[in-house]
Amino acid sequence: MIPRKLSRRDLLIGTSAAVAASALPLRALSSAPIAQSTSPNPSAPPSVAPPTQALYPGSSRAAWMQDPRYCWGVMTHYLADWQSKVHNLDMNIDVWNKLVDGFDVEGMAKRLDSVGAGHYQISIGQNSGYYASPNSAYDQITGIQPSKCSHRDLIADLYEPLRQRDIKLMVYLPSGAPNGDKVAQAALEWLNGPYPNKNFQRKWEMIIAEWSKRWGPKVVGWWFDGCYFPNSMYRSADAPNFASFGAAARAGNPDSSVAFNPGVVYRILSVSPDEDYTAGEIDKPDLVTARRTADGKVDGTQIHMLSFLGTQWGSGTPRFTTDQVVAYTKKVRDFGGSVTWDVPVEIDGTITQPFLDQLAALGNAFPKK
Repeated sequence: MIPRKLSRRDLLIGTSAAVAASALPLRALSSAPIAQSTSPNPSAPPSVAPPTQALYPGSSRAAWMQDPRYCWGVMTHYLADWQSKVHNLDMNIDVWNKLVDGFDVEGMAKRLDSVGAGHYQISIGQNSGYYASPNSAYDQITGIQPSKCSHRDLIADLYEPLRQRDIKLMVYLPSGAPNGDKVAQAALEWLNGPYPNKNFQRKWEMIIAEWSKRWGPKVVGWWFDGCYFPNSMYRSADAPNFASFGAAARAGNPDSSVAFNPGVVYRILSVSPDEDYTAGEIDKPDLVTARRTADGKVDGTQIHMLSFLGTQWGSGTPRFTTDQVVAYTKKVRDFGGSVTWDVPVEIDGTITQPFLDQLAALGNAFPKK
């Protein structure tokens, strides 16, 4: 990250997303039944639904986030441009492939297990246009050769070491084209701003769907960044829209949970009934709040917060005391919510000791039961 104060999405500069909607199943939303009057008087008002009736007929795909085994976790941004800046690398596809090949998936799983983390979220890619997994749809649409998608499927390779330790795997992806790759932007037909971006969305959904089908049930959650213009892009009756966007992410796993990030909002809110948990991007976790919650949800969507332990997203030294990290996590857990903490990683995926110490304190405060 750059030294000045930036939100994680300032680094992205723009984004949006979605699939050729008609080719993907849309999420079916069932309505809660209305209680019928049992009064012999036909003019009497209908009876009130019993208190045990579900408050909202929403998805349970993110219900695992309330389980003590998985309620808090770790995110890492493993990105070509960030690693290039930190290690003064002249980035190209050969260098990127060497970096991805050198990421120690077993070591990462062991470290996460040692601190008691329940889930792990990793970036597929972001602004640079380099991605940590192959994708033929991306290559075909952009025409970029050699491909900037890695030969190794780092996401798939993480699954088994994490599964052996009962840690769930999630992925991060922007909702728009990589702003640092003008060739990709042009081929994907991306415009940054409050535009419908329909052609882009259809192409992006094809790319997302390929990754989803590649990983299947191995990936249980998607966190989509940069959904800054939901009215312009996603809240249309016809696809591409939020429903087709979510359907693309669930193409390989219908139970995969999805979140759409509108940016930093200190009051936890859901932006669409087509998401399963709140993105919850927060730069100042002391300010986070949630209102009108029920059963760990806001308007039917699982409460979740994503923030960072370093000076900035993916970099720096710890900015909080350990007691603060525990307190901020407890605040969200008291809402029935889940928390993901971003930490920096070294070139081989190592999390340094100061951050491991804070994560271990979280494991002690919120143990798996």
